[in-house]
Amino acid sequence: MFTSQEGKKVPQVTFHTRQGDQWIDVTTDDLFKNKTVIVFSLPGAFTPTCSSSHLPRYNELSSVFKQHGVDSILCVSVNDTFVMNAWKADQHAENITFVPDGNGEFTKGMNMLVEKADLGFGPRSWRYS
Repeated sequence: MFTSQEGKKVPQVTFHTRQGDQWIDVTTDDLFKNKTVIVFSLPGAFTPTCSSSHLPRYNELSSVFKQHGVDSILCVSVNDTFVMNAWKADQHAENITFVPDGNGEFTKGMNMLVEKADLGFGPRSWRYS
């Protein structure tokens, strides 16, 4: 059963990202502190519904969100940085910050980690925003 996380602080996590040819560690403070942020999470990069519906709609609405004071839109998935970077390029989603939660630490801290070993996926995130 889902338990609302409204009003709770996000878990303190360091995300290991690849930006160009550099490894850059990004913390939750870097992404959230003193900012108005939309965060949404998906079961996996390149999955059909995530790629055809969810991600594109956030990208399309980014200017509307910004007009209403949103500083950034984050897409979190339990995938590594290389997969997330390739998905961003494939989707032409320049208005979204892709956050690789490779070990699922952030997702677990949000109480949204689900085991999908029966499908061969391993740990994944529930879909949420």
